[in-house]
Amino acid sequence: MRRILRSILCVSVLVAVSALDAQEPISPRQAIVRGPYLQIGTPTSVIVRWRTLVASSSVVLIGDRPFPLVQVFEVPGETTEHEVQVSGLSPGTCYYYAIADEEGLLEAGSDFVFTTAPEVGSRGKTRIWVIGDSGTGDHRAAAVRDAYYQFSAGAPTDVWLMLGDNAYNSGTDVEHQRAVFDMYPELLRSVVAWPTFGNHEGYSSNPLAEEGFYFDIFSLPTQGEAGGVASGTESYYSFDYANIHFICLESDANSIVAETAMWDWLREDCADTTQEWIIGYWHHPPYSRGSHNSDIERQLIAMREIAVPILEDAGVDLVLAGHSHSYERSRLLHGHYGFSDSLLPGMFLGCGDGRVSGSGAYVKTTTGESAGDGAVYMVAGTSGGQFGGGRLDHPVMFFSTLEHGSVVLDVEGARLDMKFLTRSGDVLDEFTLLKEAERESVESCTKVDFVRGDANDDGSIDISDAIWIASELFDGFGLGGCHAASDASDDGSVDISDAVTVVQRLFEGAPPLAPPYPDCGADETLDGLSCATYGHCIP
Repeated sequence: MRRILRSILCVSVLVAVSALDAQEPISPRQAIVRGPYLQIGTPTSVIVRWRTLVASSSVVLIGDRPFPLVQVFEVPGETTEHEVQVSGLSPGTCYYYAIADEEGLLEAGSDFVFTTAPEVGSRGKTRIWVIGDSGTGDHRAAAVRDAYYQFSAGAPTDVWLMLGDNAYNSGTDVEHQRAVFDMYPELLRSVVAWPTFGNHEGYSSNPLAEEGFYFDIFSLPTQGEAGGVASGTESYYSFDYANIHFICLESDANSIVAETAMWDWLREDCADTTQEWIIGYWHHPPYSRGSHNSDIERQLIAMREIAVPILEDAGVDLVLAGHSHSYERSRLLHGHYGFSDSLLPGMFLGCGDGRVSGSGAYVKTTTGESAGDGAVYMVAGTSGGQFGGGRLDHPVMFFSTLEHGSVVLDVEGARLDMKFLTRSGDVLDEFTLLKEAERESVESCTKVDFVRGDANDDGSIDISDAIWIASELFDGFGLGGCHAASDASDDGSVDISDAVTVVQRLFEGAPPLAPPYPDCGADETLDGLSCATYGHCIP
């Protein structure tokens, strides 16, 4: 029977390939209403899922050439929700595939192709696409998608992370269809999607019981089958790709209790990995002053107070989150687990912008007492059509904006490059993180001399500084290299009152600003606002 099935399917695929060569559409016998899409990719296996309108058996054909597809994987029984694990593959190898049932081919195409993950620990280039709060399914989400497709043309996507709120408003099956499957059909056919659970998924799914649409739609590792320690749940998990260990946490329900199985698992998983890079991701950011405030909301506080110390003890390199509909990016940071007013300058391990073309890349040492210290924290919640807000002035952040976009990561060997790509295709922020055996000592970020109130660093305090401060508030921090200089009122934050203070100072009789003023000097208040560069005070 299996030989007859293979013969029927081979003829079907040959017909399909001929149709493709002639640029004729394939007309399957029944409707494929979802997918195919890939899940749980490893160096030797992948899961192929799809949905049909009518129940049938589940068959996947695989080959290392478009034709013939010589391997057949089948799951007995009839269903409309098809899930087939393809195994026995070779690492880092390109495979073509088609989906079928016992009667013949259902769907195939020139983009029905994927590449298995490389050997764990290999140090070749890995391209990672990160989207957060993308689930509006509208023209803005499509623009973010198209900008990435154009940017990444010719460079295949290896890992795809989804930071939660993947389907608004309630994470229903219909909303997932619109916001995920209708939005990214080509990518879903060729790249494994690794999602995390957001609060909007929580309206129709329960991460504690593992029930609901989110858990019906996605197949996620529970037994360490993609690397890492078995979590026993699809709510949180880890996986390896090349020399990177990815840790996905559930921050909506599991985060708010200090003693849960997730935290025990996280400690065990962190202790187990020997990968060169560790990237953590979840929905609720530990640091943000966008549309959500990490000093106020309990999930954000819990992730900062519980998850961050565990991850930093393990040497985490990068943490990604969404939830706030903003883009926010920190400097290299270590040891800040309290509220924003508890930030100390010594918690910054890199004072610069992290840009090779600017003040230089961030560097993490791999030896010595501070080996592994320092991580960059990012909020990437602008990949959909939601409009954000907030003050965008969290003191750990180097750059913040409300622009819609996505994050592109390239990891190769001991180097990580990040770019924030807007929906118009512009690179608005970037940094590089390097790992070296030794790192030169870095002075505290507040050691840079500046003049308070001279926000635009032109050597004088005038109306242009008030305009500069207002521009930072509306266009996003990162326009200047010294946020501490913009804090004219010396209250530890940059807001509209600082622009007002600058204007008041222009009038006779106004009180002087707090030091350093009127001469160059270091910040005496140690409020955590950064000052990477300030050219006017350089001798």
